[in-house]
Amino acid sequence: MFTHIMRKLLYTIPVVWGVVTMIFILMAVVPGDPAQIMTGQRGDPATLEKIRHDLGLDLPITQQYTKFLGELIRGDLGMSYRNNEKVASAIKTRFIATMKLTACAMALAIAVGLTAGIISAAKQYSVFDYTAMFIAVSGVSAPVFWVGLLLLLVFAYNLGWVPGIGEGDGGWRYLILPSVALGVRPAALLARLTRSCMLEVLNQDYIRTARAKGIRENLVIMKHALKNAMIPVITIIGTQISDLLSGAVLTESIFAWPGVGRLAVEALINRDFPMIRGTVIVLALTFLIANLIVDISYGFFDPRVRFESK
Repeated sequence: MFTHIMRKLLYTIPVVWGVVTMIFILMAVVPGDPAQIMTGQRGDPATLEKIRHDLGLDLPITQQYTKFLGELIRGDLGMSYRNNEKVASAIKTRFIATMKLTACAMALAIAVGLTAGIISAAKQYSVFDYTAMFIAVSGVSAPVFWVGLLLLLVFAYNLGWVPGIGEGDGGWRYLILPSVALGVRPAALLARLTRSCMLEVLNQDYIRTARAKGIRENLVIMKHALKNAMIPVITIIGTQISDLLSGAVLTESIFAWPGVGRLAVEALINRDFPMIRGTVIVLALTFLIANLIVDISYGFFDPRVRFESK
């Protein structure tokens, strides 16, 4: 198992380098002069030249890339063009809010999706099965911004049951609507996949043998079938992290949630390139770490992974 973990860690290094390099190239070729953005339309040539020199923009692209990598290794993401604030400090204050929202949305998606999928498989072709799968198909088809606006209209403005926008005093009530809006699509995908995987496993010979031995149906489903059906489900959970992080950009904008996604949108509007680069790097690294954890977790669900790692 240790060998398996170390191999995955080594595989992650070139991926991280590739992501960071691609982000640097994209920011380098984006039209626009950062010095002009910082001074506005009234900047004289001497001032613009001094700003470019201070930012290192007058250096060759290879030197800019080397400087960028060196600063990144030290944890320095640069300074914001908008308010001369350290990018790392700005992201640090927003990152906790984004992780709180993402964790709540994923917990909701796993709880609802797995439960609905397991019950639908156990009660195939029942009323619950048809109803759950109809809702799941609707959830997959509904874009996050539409769900968010609908939740705001119904539950915040018309009914007034929960707060609409913002973080407020940090209470859990402010997390309800954005978490539901962000978790609807992954919950629907997990419900459909769990049902499909469970039905495939429930038709295996060893499940028939367990039932023939008189083992209770609940134990057959939860102990024998669920564990073997979890491998593809875990894979989808890992890929949904990227959807949640990308969906958080829209969700945080709709609900005025003070997270990294909203910070990225503000940076795009103001063409704050260091802030854009920093937020994309942080979100990309978060996605890579989440997928690494999912890859490592395979060994706990599939004994073949532990055997092959020895």
